[in-house]
Amino acid sequence: MHQIKEDLYWVGVKDWELKKFHGYEFTTENGSTYNSYLIKGGKMTVLVDTCWGPFKEQYLEHLDHTVGLGNIDALICQHTETDHSGAMTLLREKRPELPVYCTAKAKQFLESQYHKEWNCVTVKTGDKLDIGGYELTFIEAPMLHWPDSMFTYVGGMAALLSNDAFGQHIATGHLYNDQADQCLLWQEAVKYYANIVSPYAKMVKPKVDQFLGLGLPLEIICPSHGVIWREDPMQIVDRYVEWSSGYKEEQVAIIYDTMWLETRDMAEALGRGVAGAGMTAKVINASKTDETHVMTDAFCSAGILVGSPTVNNGVSVAMASIMEGLKHLKLQGKKGAAFGSYGWSGEAPGILQARLEEAGVEIAGGPFKQLHNPTPEELAKLEEFGRQFAEGLRGA
Repeated sequence: MHQIKEDLYWVGVKDWELKKFHGYEFTTENGSTYNSYLIKGGKMTVLVDTCWGPFKEQYLEHLDHTVGLGNIDALICQHTETDHSGAMTLLREKRPELPVYCTAKAKQFLESQYHKEWNCVTVKTGDKLDIGGYELTFIEAPMLHWPDSMFTYVGGMAALLSNDAFGQHIATGHLYNDQADQCLLWQEAVKYYANIVSPYAKMVKPKVDQFLGLGLPLEIICPSHGVIWREDPMQIVDRYVEWSSGYKEEQVAIIYDTMWLETRDMAEALGRGVAGAGMTAKVINASKTDETHVMTDAFCSAGILVGSPTVNNGVSVAMASIMEGLKHLKLQGKKGAAFGSYGWSGEAPGILQARLEEAGVEIAGGPFKQLHNPTPEELAKLEEFGRQFAEGLRGA
């Protein structure tokens, strides 16, 4: 239990050992946290979210020891995904009458996940709860990043409990953004946004505008994962708005798989061309690189070049997975092309090019097909395309 502000406490769990999240899709090399918060009002003591199921016993034991489960008057469930709600069933066994404030969709999801009845009080944007000295305002945030999601604003503290928005998967010895390693913090923040939030980018700015339109003072943002933003909390809000609006850096992600190094040689030639034009070239072997990082590099890039050898009239398994991931990101403002080597049929570059278009990428050349090993002259042509491609991106 850690005091954040007067009458606001962090009562969450740090998961130092977590290496994969969302099943095995998201890599969390630096662990994560399941942030749960306690608000002590003059009339009510309110718990906001719980933790992932494997930690539920130790979480409730600690909460009972430090606060007393009998002293909690209400639970706010901002999001029902199990890393937030996993301790709720055990808490319900101990406090069956405890009211649960949540959205209507969250009530539906709780019942479908846990097959139990809950003492739910459904709320919508603008609904308030007076807990004595502090007024809680509920703000629905559908698809940031589930349909059931909402924020809780604590009037009198100028604190926004932002659920999955503005988080990072990171466990550190500190709780606050100004205490964290800044390089690691922002690396994890953009990785989190790219892989979890970016598919719903169109919802970000309207929700930010809606909150700012309420005219509420803001001193601290408390997300559900990672560190708490107490120093200049608007900096992460501003970055979310920037990331949600066709974000791109001066780099090109060249993502490929290879069988006999022929497609690799093509990728490296393209990379030389991109670098020769003064842009950063990220040359990434999809079969040897964690997909979470590949998606982050693609999200941050102005251009995306994808390559695969033709395997059984199709693309490699690694590149098939990458292309599905790129489609999920709903990319904005990217340009790209496809390439690949082949032995006798050569369908892979055309398939990749079509998948790029499905992912929202504007095609800027290609596809480039190479029969077996490229000659020095053929590699020179690819290098020249890489240079022209990068120059076009810089001039756009």
